[in-house]
Amino acid sequence: MLTAGLAFAIVNSLAQYLSVMLHLPSTTVALIQYFIALIAIFPWLRSLGLRQALQTKHFGMHCLRVFLSVIGIQLWLWALAYPVPIWQGIALLMTSPLFATIGSGLFLKEKVGIARWAATLAGFVGAMIILEPWADSFSWAALLPVGAAFFWACYSLMVKKMSVDDSPTTMVVYLLILITPFNLFLAVPDFTMPASGLTWVLLAGAGLLTALAQWSIAKAYAVADASFVQPFDHAKLPLNVLAGWVVFGWVPPGRLWLGAAIIIASVAFITQWENKKAVVNSEAA
Repeated sequence: MLTAGLAFAIVNSLAQYLSVMLHLPSTTVALIQYFIALIAIFPWLRSLGLRQALQTKHFGMHCLRVFLSVIGIQLWLWALAYPVPIWQGIALLMTSPLFATIGSGLFLKEKVGIARWAATLAGFVGAMIILEPWADSFSWAALLPVGAAFFWACYSLMVKKMSVDDSPTTMVVYLLILITPFNLFLAVPDFTMPASGLTWVLLAGAGLLTALAQWSIAKAYAVADASFVQPFDHAKLPLNVLAGWVVFGWVPPGRLWLGAAIIIASVAFITQWENKKAVVNSEAA
């Protein structure tokens, strides 16, 4: 999980550099980045048993699930291209589990107690501290990572619902295979062919690191319980802050750490609550 966090931190800085410094549209970055990632990770996908993994009764649901993920990707890369500072964007992305909690109560009809609602509300207070919508320097572009977090939460809810019938392998295979066609559809209007060798090198690096990150996450959850693995995901914040400082010289203000601490504490509480509920349900079964 730490390897994935480091890989994504470098990918985020590469994507931001490609958009801001080399003026490549974010939709083009997403298309080429994830196509290279698909090629790099394809041998691993084959080792999972592609034919068996592709067997599903819910192909349309998989298409919708991946489309939601792609919208999240596009909003995130748009935020980086604006540019929204990485320290701000990655902290706001961490609100995704809070949206998932709301969705599980409203749409999956799960029982969300007062404690989880309070933790969710506290998490959004942390996001407001980071955003500072009351400040004169506030820009609506800062909400793009929040939009990405929302769509990735919707994606997560669909995974949760569909996992009753389809295996995690099926989820991963359809995600990685369907991302490229959706990215192609969104990239066509503004597609720009990279002109320099440096641009291609950076895109290749972003694609290979994306493949490494996806593989690392899958391996992490395969060899350890989610309750052990999940806390390490929070390391992505300092890793992205470091990457943003190295590449762009961005130094986060003090409010980042306060807001991020509140968000992390809220997400950790909700995650722990979910784990306890899963243990209780398994013992009852």
